[in-house]
Amino acid sequence: MTDAKKRIVLWGTGVVGSMVLAEIIRHPLFELVGVGVSNPDKVGRDAGLLCGGGETGIHATDSVAELIALCPDAVVHYGPTAQFADENIRVIGAFLRAGIDVCSTAMTPWVWPEMAQTPAAWRDPITEACAEGGASCFTTGIDPGFANDLFPMTLLGLCGEVESVRASELLDYTSYEGDYEVEMGIGRPPEFQAMLEIPELLIMAWGATVPMIATAVGIELDTITTTWEKWVTPVDRPSAKGVVAAGNVAAIRFTINGVYHGREVITLEHVNRIGTDAAPDWPAGTKDDVYRVDIVGSPSISQETSFRFTDGSGRTPAVAGCLATGMRALNAVPAVNALPPGWVTPLDLPLVPGVGTIR
Repeated sequence: MTDAKKRIVLWGTGVVGSMVLAEIIRHPLFELVGVGVSNPDKVGRDAGLLCGGGETGIHATDSVAELIALCPDAVVHYGPTAQFADENIRVIGAFLRAGIDVCSTAMTPWVWPEMAQTPAAWRDPITEACAEGGASCFTTGIDPGFANDLFPMTLLGLCGEVESVRASELLDYTSYEGDYEVEMGIGRPPEFQAMLEIPELLIMAWGATVPMIATAVGIELDTITTTWEKWVTPVDRPSAKGVVAAGNVAAIRFTINGVYHGREVITLEHVNRIGTDAAPDWPAGTKDDVYRVDIVGSPSISQETSFRFTDGSGRTPAVAGCLATGMRALNAVPAVNALPPGWVTPLDLPLVPGVGTIR
């Protein structure tokens, strides 16, 4: 293991950022030098207290300039979603223009910035900031992210001829406290049109890994299509966000499909339920709450991945997946530092084994 620690600034101390913050503080490869927050109530608070630990002497700030002055090796950015694109571009762009690499989980269209559906106003400022500062920007996630880019692309490398590849998120949202009512229509009447039900928005928000996989295997897609299905519950269903009343949507299933030579060859699928018994005819994993890859080819391959906490904390699989998402960005820092300036995608990264994880 290298003796040279990477000096890290962490931006964003929500669910993901606070868990990663605790990992950085005790990690042998990374040295926490600064913490950035957007919530004014957190400004001045000790980094250790923000993640449930002891005091570190490092206090949170909302000043990007103060954090730039620390000259970190990289910023790990766990800011808000693409709904707050302007704020993400402001913060990330400032670090990049200062010559500081950024590894982020915020803007899912940046998982594959070459995607045609990504607005130029979201892409060009970061391209220019990387060039101005000579810095690199890597964006990851779980889905979109490593569950439907790294996992399927790795398995495709074990095959000869492939007929199709499908990457699925199969999750019970009963304990999930994230946003899904307006975005997915869960908990709403079936006639309500969810934001992601609009094909163009769904492809832009979730579909970046479809053209990435196509590029990785050397094909050019004819088009990208979508499907959307709803399942209405006949009974009331309790959830962490309240009761989903009978007659409302309690499960959704959507796909984003890369079409090549007239057939669907790359598919991303989501099945999200309130209750494991919801939508019983739709796909489910052999365990609850899994990410699954299915390849039909020579050979055919099926892989399921589950995320769990085994520390007795009682934290849900969804939260475990959030930690994995954040750690992918952090563990990629040394590799991103070693790459030329510009956008970084999984196709640019070497194997990222997690140096310092076993200790």
